[in-house]
Amino acid sequence: MTTPGRWTLRAENSSYTVRLSPDGPWAELEAWGPTGVEDGPSALDWSRRTHFITPADAAPAEYLPYGLRPFTGSELIAARPGGERGTWWDFDGAEEGDGSLRLAFTDPVLGLRTVLRYEVVPGTDVILRWTELTATTGELRLERLDSAAVNIPVTGAARLTYLTGQWSQEFQRTQLDLARGAFTMGSLQGVPGHAYAPWLAIQDGGRGGVGGAGRAGEGGPAYGIALEWSGNWHITAEAEPDGLVRVRAGRVPHEGAVSLAPGETLTTPRLACAVSPDGLDGLSQVWHRYERRLSGERLHRPRKVLYNSWEATGFDVDAAGQLELATLAAEIGAELFVVDDGWFTGRGDDTGGLGDWYPDPAAFPQGFGRFVDDIRGLGLDFGLWVEPEAVSPGSRLYAEHPEWAYRIEGRPARLVRNQLLLDLGRPDVQDFVIGTLDRLLTTYDIGYLKWDMNRPPTERGRPDAAYDVLLDLDAEHVGGYLRVLDHLRATHPDVTIEGCAGGGGRVEHATIARTDVVWPSDNTAPLDRLSIQYGFLHAHAPHVMSSWVTDAPGVFDPRPRSLAFRFVNALCGVLGIGADLRAWTPQQRAEAARWIARYKDVREVIHHGDVHLLGTPEDPSFGVQYDDPRSGRTVVAALGTRRLDGAPLLPGRPDRLRLRGLDPRARYHDAGSDTTYSGAHLLHYGLPFTWSDGHDAELVVLTRR
Repeated sequence: MTTPGRWTLRAENSSYTVRLSPDGPWAELEAWGPTGVEDGPSALDWSRRTHFITPADAAPAEYLPYGLRPFTGSELIAARPGGERGTWWDFDGAEEGDGSLRLAFTDPVLGLRTVLRYEVVPGTDVILRWTELTATTGELRLERLDSAAVNIPVTGAARLTYLTGQWSQEFQRTQLDLARGAFTMGSLQGVPGHAYAPWLAIQDGGRGGVGGAGRAGEGGPAYGIALEWSGNWHITAEAEPDGLVRVRAGRVPHEGAVSLAPGETLTTPRLACAVSPDGLDGLSQVWHRYERRLSGERLHRPRKVLYNSWEATGFDVDAAGQLELATLAAEIGAELFVVDDGWFTGRGDDTGGLGDWYPDPAAFPQGFGRFVDDIRGLGLDFGLWVEPEAVSPGSRLYAEHPEWAYRIEGRPARLVRNQLLLDLGRPDVQDFVIGTLDRLLTTYDIGYLKWDMNRPPTERGRPDAAYDVLLDLDAEHVGGYLRVLDHLRATHPDVTIEGCAGGGGRVEHATIARTDVVWPSDNTAPLDRLSIQYGFLHAHAPHVMSSWVTDAPGVFDPRPRSLAFRFVNALCGVLGIGADLRAWTPQQRAEAARWIARYKDVREVIHHGDVHLLGTPEDPSFGVQYDDPRSGRTVVAALGTRRLDGAPLLPGRPDRLRLRGLDPRARYHDAGSDTTYSGAHLLHYGLPFTWSDGHDAELVVLTRR
């Protein structure tokens, strides 16, 4: 029976119950968790006694404007131009559908209609939330326009897990216990950025103790949010005095406010809300299933083993050198050859060429089309790197269209990486980018496109815009970026697209929904990359994680690691090779061929299976487990992370990785060692590994019998 003013959204294994507050005209959360959690007194209910704050400031509200909630943080700040800030609204009805809900509120004095939107993602435990804001009578100025607020009751400090870093050190799993006060992260770089990912997990730190936070599967139920937005953003978590953590998330206008014309509706970015009773390990599986749905039918196209020539040649690109590398790549089993930066006219280094996207005739004397055909003649697909948002000041494009670059009149245009950024919010710039990519993809037989973006906007102005118009440059750039990606998906559906922004600077659900893989970091050093991928897999699925085998010691990290370690680490996602194969010995290339063949055998399990993170990269042994119930196969990528001094971990005793999620009554056979284990043994004792200076990685494939 449906209770008036109370609605329950039912996901795969969870439910989300919202009600109209008895204290005022707003919606508030009653229950969120495993299916049936709504049956019983609400864990978010409170005494209704307030001192020096209003009931709205204490309520577990889903979304409230400044005006109704003046003290403890609001999601919406709106005003008429030159008028007082503040919104006071009335409930204006609900529309409930199959897995969806709309709750409407109106402020007739201000002239604002606010609709809270909810939508269950089928087959997952993800609920999407967003807000629609309509100016009903006159122009409005929106200073804050968050997507939603999320409420989690806690018995102690809230344990926040989030992903931090900088360029070359992205996706570092970071945790803090927030007892009181506010925690904020975000980006003003025009992309999500390298410093933080727009993703947050929240657990009750009062359950399980602080020590449980170190293991991926421990720490009690986990709640997660992820903002689907490719531009400026923020996530703010506030630990309130009544045992509640309230998280607000949304985009951040570059200009500080957004203008809403009469009759116009603004739709905020979607906020994906996820829950798992099985801690961070279970929460990561929820996110992985959601991202598989985002991939749609493209999920079922095998992600090809890639060779990228950047680390071997840098800007020194020519047909002969690239063909030499491609020949070696084909011999070891690569399926795709990607020419990175340096293939186009004027690109001898990073000071020129961007914007003039034509192959350099000096580098390809027999023509670029002939070069592509030669690559394909080796049995390889062909891919190309582009950075369509960037322009070099000395390019022909900039000479013809200086107004296309962001700049502020009367101010110097600073160079970052010797380049400027195009204003992709302009329709003419979007048309240029679409035309350029269409020309390349139709003139040449290109099956893979790597879209890079290496420069945040600095002097972010539009020189020919009317001075009295309030722009929304961040949203317009995001809209242009997504328009181009949507065009590529529709017009060139067979082209695989890789998303990159100086590594992992633009990884979020809007990008993941429109690309096939993303590049987590420019850092491919084995131990550094292990930490990056560990954090990445908390939030994102392995089928979108491009990962390369490169030379070690490499550019970033002098710590040596075996070729086996580098391959086992890289095949945890979408396998690629970026090393200079010309410098490898025949024995190394033969070993690489064996690893690539093994990867191809288990690729479907890795990309479609349930993932468990076994320990952390700080442990002497770390692993990633992939389970495919359909085939009955379990794949374990195991890595020895300690110092390679040749000494055993313990005298006469191997290290062990305890597996997760297996049937304790079943039997599992490892054909590699011809050993059969019970599920109970693998769960309780684990797989044994004896590491040494010559043996620091294994790939174990178990078949259920």
